[in-house]
Amino acid sequence: MGKERIHINLVIIGHVDSGKSTTTGHLVYKCGGIDHRTIEKYEKAATQMGKSSFKYAWVLDKLKAERERGRDLTKYKTPC
Repeated sequence: MGKERIHINLVIIGHVDSGKSTTTGHLVYKCGGIDHRTIEKYEKAATQMGKSSFKYAWVLDKLKAERERGRDLTKYKTPC
């Protein structure tokens, strides 16, 4: 039989600018969730923007604005 995958849930908690996204993105990369070519693409783009240390954080970013601002954007909607 094939190797069975084990699923785990992680919670990443930390202050603003403490490296949560960078750590999580690096973990995704090291566990094979993203290929080396993609990381190289992020590294090149981040270096051109003067944010070379953001390459792993960009693994999690979905919006261009998140990369430009260096912040994750989350929308909260308060029910009426």
